[in-house]
Amino acid sequence: MLAPFRALRFDPERVDLADVLAPPYDVIDDEHRSTYLAASPFNIVHLTLPDSPEVAARTLADWREHGVLREEEPGLWFVAQEYVGPDGVRRTREGVAGAIEATPYAAGQVLPHERTHSGPKEGRLQILRATHTQLEPIFLLYDADPLATRPDRRPDLDVEEGGVRTEMWKLPPRELDVDVPLLIADGHHRYETAVAFRAEDPSATHTFAVLVSSRAPGLEIFPTHRIVPELARQPPLNEKGGLRLYRGGEYFGVDSDDELDARAVEQYSANGVRYTPYAEEAVAAVDRGEAEAAFLVRAPTVAQVAQFAARGETMPQKSTYFYPKLTSGLLLFPVG
Repeated sequence: MLAPFRALRFDPERVDLADVLAPPYDVIDDEHRSTYLAASPFNIVHLTLPDSPEVAARTLADWREHGVLREEEPGLWFVAQEYVGPDGVRRTREGVAGAIEATPYAAGQVLPHERTHSGPKEGRLQILRATHTQLEPIFLLYDADPLATRPDRRPDLDVEEGGVRTEMWKLPPRELDVDVPLLIADGHHRYETAVAFRAEDPSATHTFAVLVSSRAPGLEIFPTHRIVPELARQPPLNEKGGLRLYRGGEYFGVDSDDELDARAVEQYSANGVRYTPYAEEAVAAVDRGEAEAAFLVRAPTVAQVAQFAARGETMPQKSTYFYPKLTSGLLLFPVG
């Protein structure tokens, strides 16, 4: 069930929305963090990557007290992201933002496809404890036709961040039935943090997410190619092959029976592997002598990702690249 929620939203009369948005916390390095912090005293990174959880809590309270953030009446939100993918193709991905129940994976309502790490989860949990607010949505997939269609009116919100244009329309406060299980495309650490926080605070039953139909146009999984400093061993080669190896200025096909290219190449990759969604960047790294080889992998399909999740298996690191990320700072979700 996707439920309406009371979103916190930046008041466009108090801030320039373009200055307060950012990508999710986990793709921002120290240099970019400084850039976002300097962009505005109200940039969302002051909350998502604060100096401490206590600072985030004080900052959030100050923004609410002074009307920088305002609380909306309950509702759902239709979300459209227009983007150009790593393949150079322009697409629009659409979904609906709302509240979902935070349940353990064992309940079978929400399933992961990636492994998580304790460090990031603890950091997110400390901020959630301090702020009682989910600062960034989770990106979930469901296997059914889209829950809603784009409203035939001007959007309530229209802004660009990082080359991605996001338009949002507020929808009436009604619950929508959605087929389960839901599959986490992005936000594993945030979802597991929400479940952990619910165990501490039983009133924090829900978190918020953008749900996207796996059948919707504009949803694409892109490959993440491997730049390998040194091959652990030579893979078996052929003239064709869907999985490709670039080495010494030449392309080779790689023999593989594995359904997942990202898993197939693990046995040939030594330490220090780098990742890129751009094949030309991987090839250029080899040509510059920065790496011995590059594996040009094929992205898994949504169906493959769902099959892994249904079997209770997790994929290797960087097996999927759901682009674009959901922009942070558009909506916040008070919990408990």
